[in-house]
Amino acid sequence: MDKQIQAVTATPRMTDADFRKFSDLIKGEFGIKMPLSKKTMLEARLQKRLRALELCSHSHYCDYLFSPGGFEKELTHLIDVVTTNTTDFFREPKHFELMLSTILPDLARRVNRPLKVWSAGCSSGEEPYTLAIVLSEFERNNKNFNFSVLATDISTEILRKAMNAVYPMSKVEVIPMAMKKKYLLKSKDKAKPLVRVAPELRKKVDFRRLNFMEPFPFKDQKDIIFCRNVVIYFDRATQEKLFNQFCKHLHTGGYLFIGHSESISGMDLPVKQIAPTVYQKV
Repeated sequence: MDKQIQAVTATPRMTDADFRKFSDLIKGEFGIKMPLSKKTMLEARLQKRLRALELCSHSHYCDYLFSPGGFEKELTHLIDVVTTNTTDFFREPKHFELMLSTILPDLARRVNRPLKVWSAGCSSGEEPYTLAIVLSEFERNNKNFNFSVLATDISTEILRKAMNAVYPMSKVEVIPMAMKKKYLLKSKDKAKPLVRVAPELRKKVDFRRLNFMEPFPFKDQKDIIFCRNVVIYFDRATQEKLFNQFCKHLHTGGYLFIGHSESISGMDLPVKQIAPTVYQKV
């Protein structure tokens, strides 16, 4: 092991054979496509895991990963390495403007129960907390309105950050001042420019781990599903299968939001388009 520890100080290189093993595993377990062009990225991102496990090469890591005990322990770390968690509060703001102006009034007229909203691929929490802010703003002017938000992601590490709900001040600059005063708490430590989502908003969001390649562990249907900038990791066939799964978990008349870099054109889905990247189940 001493030799291995010393060897880690050099940057180990990944063979094409090892990359193919990683790629096949990632595609099989998570549905995420990993073409050869991603080899350098994966090689670099795995350096931290090699150091943590005191392994001198990607081949040693591969042997550990594919061992019975290693597979169980390491799979969640591997997905943290593979996925890119880039998100912001009020990202793609026209979606939230449409919610307030059109979608929530429509659902409030038709739905006589608490509204169920799902942020699928929630990353570090900015999207579900934005949803909770928008829904809370609507609730203030509609006394019989109530809601809950389910937020899921495959990464356990990023879910911990989301549940902690602490963000640098720079992250929340986009939030209107009136909303910041209602829903965010400043750190008491003046040296740390941090804010935390207020507890009454945090309790509205239920975070759970979910791998889209496994059966969804809940049977209830949702009124709104946000799945934005997530399916870009999957091939077209997997995307269509996944969107059909979402539609099965969406009430008739409910709404599906996807990212502006994504398209469902040509897919056989029970939806109609009502705005760019916004669809209603029919």
